[in-house]
Amino acid sequence: MPRMYKVLGFWTGIIAVMAYLGHMEEMALLFLGQTIMFVSLSYLNLSERMYIYIFGAYLTVFFVGFTYWTTFMMTPGAGGH
Repeated sequence: MPRMYKVLGFWTGIIAVMAYLGHMEEMALLFLGQTIMFVSLSYLNLSERMYIYIFGAYLTVFFVGFTYWTTFMMTPGAGGH
């Protein structure tokens, strides 16, 4: 299970680099933070159950934040930058 957290850290790191190169600095910082979190957690050598609990909590926070953002912060029909 710790290896899967390193894999998650790798892919979030790749996304952070691509976001930075695409001039999306806020997204890059968000994914850099996730990268640091995943890689740090992978070195704790927790039990598999604890890794699953942490990942479940991570997904819950993500889905609540994503739902809030898409419901209340995105303006429908605002296509121009």
